[in-house]
Amino acid sequence: MSLRSILIHPDPRLKKVCAPVQTVTSELGALAEDMLETMYEAPGIGLAAPQIGIMQRLFVMDCVKDQDTAPRPMVLINPEITWSSEETSSYEEGCLSIPEQYGEVTRPSTVRMRWLGLDGKTHEEEFSELWATCAQHEFDHLNGKLFIDYLGPIKRQMITRRMEKLKRERARG
Repeated sequence: MSLRSILIHPDPRLKKVCAPVQTVTSELGALAEDMLETMYEAPGIGLAAPQIGIMQRLFVMDCVKDQDTAPRPMVLINPEITWSSEETSSYEEGCLSIPEQYGEVTRPSTVRMRWLGLDGKTHEEEFSELWATCAQHEFDHLNGKLFIDYLGPIKRQMITRRMEKLKRERARG
């Protein structure tokens, strides 16, 4: 297993729609392990393949925050949202590709998703609260959408400028 580098906004790959995964392979399993390790190390609760420069419809998540609860790492391949509640909830969202920047985003409070697992089988589950927010946030990544796209233009522009500055500083190292 190895940590992967996380792309920082603005990067054109973060704005592209990802291609479906054609077959579940052992390489895909190894990629998912790397993604989970990278996500936990960051630390984050979700990570989508395009965030590490892999343009495929795959994301990982684990929204267990309680130290006394066992982690629940999930790998979702070619996920689709099959149902969304009319009821919404707002969360202060952040993103590993937009470090230390946050914004209030309103999304459906409950969603049902269907995806392919590493076992090659179709899975379906209903997510609510933080799990629903995280699943939708990561799903957006697969369609080239970032949480800042839900914010007003001025706030989005300010965050983008901060990220450009951060990238310049990191490049100078």
